[in-house]
Amino acid sequence: MPDVRRNVSCPNVGPHPVWDLRESVAGPDYPIGLPINVLEAFREWAEKTWGTGAPSADFFAPNLARDEGSRRSWARFERYAVSPAGIKALLGMLHETDARQTLSVIRVPTLVVHRQGDQVTRVEGARYIAERIQGAKYVELPGNDHFPWVGDTASVLNEVEEFVTGARHGPDFDRVLATVLFTDIVGATAKAANLGDRRWRDLLDRHHVVVRELLARFHGREIDTAGDGFLAAFDGPARAIRAACAIVNRVRELGLDLRAGLHTGECEVMGPKLSGIAVHVGARVAALAAPGEVLVSSTVKDLVAGSGLRFHERGAHELKGVPGDWHIYSVESD
Repeated sequence: MPDVRRNVSCPNVGPHPVWDLRESVAGPDYPIGLPINVLEAFREWAEKTWGTGAPSADFFAPNLARDEGSRRSWARFERYAVSPAGIKALLGMLHETDARQTLSVIRVPTLVVHRQGDQVTRVEGARYIAERIQGAKYVELPGNDHFPWVGDTASVLNEVEEFVTGARHGPDFDRVLATVLFTDIVGATAKAANLGDRRWRDLLDRHHVVVRELLARFHGREIDTAGDGFLAAFDGPARAIRAACAIVNRVRELGLDLRAGLHTGECEVMGPKLSGIAVHVGARVAALAAPGEVLVSSTVKDLVAGSGLRFHERGAHELKGVPGDWHIYSVESD
């Protein structure tokens, strides 16, 4: 890799400075580098904010930076990985490493993939690498996440597959009808701050045990979990509703309030994951729920007619990013 004394920029996310270094110059032979005074300022900022998730999320995975669960996960990762003083020392060591002279001696097939809006390394740095490795293939992709497993991962995998095999197959999608359930802990950040990291982690582990136990009882399948939220799928909407109600009631015994939302529709299946508009609708429905409330779309309500489940109309709502108005209903507790 080239001299890592390069541009660093950061979006104005949260209470930290905006590092706009696109005009910075480290030297006449490497004009895209980073001046030492700006580097030192960044290292000081990273040391002060390390453990909050800001350095990792805001710079390396900005598409996850505004997701509360993801930020907590990044914060935990930072605390477990290295101390604040350690990250400051590590950044200094990395920025003192200059490997530019080794690029010209590389003689193996090389693929350089870079996202155009990467906020850790400028696109000029990736071009610099590709230009100096003989025969390297260079691909620029849209996006601003540094980690290849965040954002549009399919495009990255397609480029790697074609480079290694000579052919590009793309993802193999299937579609299934499923009822998706989203749950989320209300006021998780305040609760975590009040309890402290260790007690909050213990409580979160107990929450996960309860949710997974009830998903298994009602034949639901855990699709994903991000921090304190769950996404699960069911092949029957009535069982999904009863599972949601059971989860909300049981978790309340732990001193936690959940909000839950359900929608039924066709989902795209790729391995163990689900995606598509139905999943987005389920997430938007859950976001409307009050503490301790289970909300469903009109699709779910219509499908469970005759099940004995009762609902209260919550009116028509616009769901962000989803066309049209959606009639939402709350599930009445027995």
